[in-house]
Amino acid sequence: MIILIVEDDALSLDMLSRRLQRKGFTVLSASDGSSLFKLLENTLPDLIIMDIGLPEEDGHQLATRLKAKPETRQIPLIALTAHAMIEAREMALQSGFDEYETKPVDFPALLAKIELLRVKT
Repeated sequence: MIILIVEDDALSLDMLSRRLQRKGFTVLSASDGSSLFKLLENTLPDLIIMDIGLPEEDGHQLATRLKAKPETRQIPLIALTAHAMIEAREMALQSGFDEYETKPVDFPALLAKIELLRVKT
């Protein structure tokens, strides 16, 4: 399974990438919307984990764009954010995310969400 992580914080990206790779996932990365869409020109991942607080376009805007495109509409999206309030979760789901995970990442919970989305697709 190919997972694309869209995260502008190098430390968070490195930590999450390593942990997912140890679980057997192939991990790709992008740091912003421009690099995300450039990568998607050549590779369609099975799942995208995306930070909400990205430079230029935020995760909400990018999720909306991804769900509007026929070629990326079916890719499950997991929002990643430091905001744990219920309103933030609802906003993420409304903008197109399929799941929501807060930082610091509860890795077993994230793995369960990945598995749930894998089964649904």
